[in-house]
Amino acid sequence: MRICFVSRRYFPAISGMSVYAQNLLRELVEAGHDVTMISQYRGDAFGTRVYGGGPPPAVPGVTVIGLEQLGEQESGDFERDIDVMVATICAEHAKRPFDLLHAQYGYPTGWATLLASRKIGVPNVVSIQGGDGHWVGSCCETHRVAMCQVLAHANALLIGGASFVGEVCDRLGSDPARFTIVPGAVDTARFTPGPGGHAGPVRLFYHGRVDRRKGVLDFIDALGLLRARAIPFAATISGIGPDVDSSKARAAELNFSDSEIRFSGYADYDTVPDLYREADVFVSPTYAEGFSNTILEAMAAGLAVVSTHSVGVSDCLRDGENGLMVQPGDVPALAEALARVIEDAPLRRRLAEDGLAECRRVYSWRAVGRQIMTVYGTVASERPATNFATALPHDPACRFRAEPHLL
Repeated sequence: MRICFVSRRYFPAISGMSVYAQNLLRELVEAGHDVTMISQYRGDAFGTRVYGGGPPPAVPGVTVIGLEQLGEQESGDFERDIDVMVATICAEHAKRPFDLLHAQYGYPTGWATLLASRKIGVPNVVSIQGGDGHWVGSCCETHRVAMCQVLAHANALLIGGASFVGEVCDRLGSDPARFTIVPGAVDTARFTPGPGGHAGPVRLFYHGRVDRRKGVLDFIDALGLLRARAIPFAATISGIGPDVDSSKARAAELNFSDSEIRFSGYADYDTVPDLYREADVFVSPTYAEGFSNTILEAMAAGLAVVSTHSVGVSDCLRDGENGLMVQPGDVPALAEALARVIEDAPLRRRLAEDGLAECRRVYSWRAVGRQIMTVYGTVASERPATNFATALPHDPACRFRAEPHLL
């Protein structure tokens, strides 16, 4: 099958979507599919600082086409970039026809893919993976209509878990029967446990986008409460994102030294497994996820996990069984959970062991890749929808036009 995979941000972006794409592309190539990836990227200085920038790198066995998000980075003009995506898909199809289009994110890539499918007569699959499901559509009428069109007219919709389905349907009025639940996955050959038995205080590790919506500021505040109780720890915050400066400022306000909280910055994907192996506990105080790749990576690396009762997380963690969970934004409860896992070594070991066993059993990429390719086979003979309006209402008040990097 000849597949066009359309990504919002691929490596070197810091994003769960990047990790998802990296692993899925590998599975598709190994299964014998002919894959072209069209990926948006930020090329400006600000976008590079926040997410990592520059064209996507070569991917073994994949034809890679990078499209700089000129409209987005200059003025929040998503429509300009959508036009470029549609034109690029159509041009590549004219050279060698695609059998299927698969987009990550409902908007803007899913909307672009829906438009391209209509033009070239090829079915499409759209993965709802993060902010597109959590808040895109609550920002303005333009994006609400676009998301509703995608959710109603894509040939297939993939989503990480039942809690995320519920949120999307409650907010956008979608039919839950339209979604196929395909959980997140992790490369269990790449992410493996370290030697353990680290000397010194328990090592707490945050990795991913440094973003207040991921709870990074709550993590720092909780560390302040631990220090007030004289509970020893060593913390590392790994990654880049929109709140790096805010996080460093918060740590400075609380008079943390570099030995107490280390900001390690951008981490190349090849180096990330070693970062997990250096830690004891993974901390993800997130407010919402599509399905958390970093939590699965931490479980595969044999770490105890502390996270939240949030959409996307509650589909893979169970409080007291394979992790500790608190309500999003509850800093005292987060501090208490961290204190428990620091002071109770048997608890820490049990959470890590149970999480590792479940990760290996349920969340391997080989199993998830097969699920996705089964969906491909189901829709490959279908025609794309054409009974929808292609024009969107223009709502200039959208908050993402002013801060497009947050979309």
